[in-house]
Amino acid sequence: MATFFQSVRQGFGRGGNNKNNNNNAPKMNNGNSAQSSASQSVQVAPGPNSPSFPPSVDSPAPYDPDAPKYFFQEKYAPLNVKGNFLTLCACPKNVELGEWLAHQIVEQYRLLHGMLQVIQEVNGVTGLPICNESTCPTMSAGRLTYTWLVDGRAAKISAPKFINRVEKWIVSKIHDPVMFPTEKVTGTPETFALHEATNANPGSADANSTGEEWIGKSSGFPQTFYKDCQGIMKQMFRCYAHLYHAHWLNPFWHINKHDILNMCFVHFVTVAKYYRLVSDKEMEPMQPLIDLFIKQQRIPQEALAGGHWGQPSSS
Repeated sequence: MATFFQSVRQGFGRGGNNKNNNNNAPKMNNGNSAQSSASQSVQVAPGPNSPSFPPSVDSPAPYDPDAPKYFFQEKYAPLNVKGNFLTLCACPKNVELGEWLAHQIVEQYRLLHGMLQVIQEVNGVTGLPICNESTCPTMSAGRLTYTWLVDGRAAKISAPKFINRVEKWIVSKIHDPVMFPTEKVTGTPETFALHEATNANPGSADANSTGEEWIGKSSGFPQTFYKDCQGIMKQMFRCYAHLYHAHWLNPFWHINKHDILNMCFVHFVTVAKYYRLVSDKEMEPMQPLIDLFIKQQRIPQEALAGGHWGQPSSS
């Protein structure tokens, strides 16, 4: 008998560029797919009234950290769906928490991968993707630059290299049978919720340091599983931060897909906050947009309160 995580992971490609992933995107109540295909014929939308507005998606300009942040303004922050993302986020009572978090990680990566494909599509004229070594020599979000460990030292690398390494790392984690097991564990309950058994927070000493109980234990997940989920979500957030700061205008606004990007990001933040997977400090580069979505009640209050554990996050 397959575990819940094994059943929902079927069809997820083992490579970071599996184009079949787009067919498995979750849908909200209006039936719109959460994915975007960069190969669609595009219709250029009229741009914000600014002299710095790039004229064409075919000639991407180098990243400018001081460019106007249109995506922080309410009139440029629509979503392509309506509904409460908590319904896609909260763990069902009959599903073990570790398996549900594993499922959430896979789904969040599936959505992010669809957005990254938009900036990775190679232009037939220039032979380059929109996000390339020239336009994005560093992995930046505003004036913040993310680094990657190279030979044990933090190094600045280009955004396309950073994103490529993140995607490969996440896929390797998801398909590591030790970190994300899919075989059913025998002799253990089929459902187990850590917070119900210990009434402890995921990062507390009671939950993790004693070695007695941890998220996903009954389904065979390692003791480091929750921390691994936090690490994966942190890197995914950094990809979203770069997509907004460097590429919201070009290509997402140009091809009228900024609302899909917003939908994916709201879903991501809801999951991240509900299970306390990304710290508030890490989210600072996108805080104005997060605040806007909170104001619009797109991100529910239950998520902001660390809803799964019912207490505000201290991070």
